[in-house]
Amino acid sequence: MKNILIVIDMQKDFVDGSLGTKEAQNIVDCVLEKINQYPKENIIATRDTHEENYLETQEGKNLPVVHCVKGTEGWELDERIAQALEGVRIIDKPTFGSVELAEILYNESQNQALEVELVGLCTDICVVSNAILLKAKMPEMKITVDSACCAGVTPETHKAALTTLAMCQITVK
Repeated sequence: MKNILIVIDMQKDFVDGSLGTKEAQNIVDCVLEKINQYPKENIIATRDTHEENYLETQEGKNLPVVHCVKGTEGWELDERIAQALEGVRIIDKPTFGSVELAEILYNESQNQALEVELVGLCTDICVVSNAILLKAKMPEMKITVDSACCAGVTPETHKAALTTLAMCQITVK
């Protein structure tokens, strides 16, 4: 059994930038501890990645706050997280869930049994999207979300996402 850690969107814009929250800032130490529990080759990180035309996209029209534009400071991983993830595979994803991530893990699961744990930001958007995408692609894989290492847009939507995850047979701890 190979245990994989997925670190979702621990980027400056989500921690303390244009969409940052105190809850996001408060999970950085917990995420660092979690990263240190896994061998680097068993960690994959994602970055929310938008282009200059973000406000013209469907997402930008519904969330008109420019964030995570490729190459900007806000797109970069939080400095401490970036140091901890040095050498780790990073997937740039243009939307909430990463089909590329699901394909990578699906292909790996064909050769070896996997368990996946997700941490990061935001529980109620990108964490839940990736967890459900993985569950849809690999329904028999054990998928866990560590709620102490996640933060939502608001505390209420964080809790709602955790409820949704549990209802979709994703382990919430």
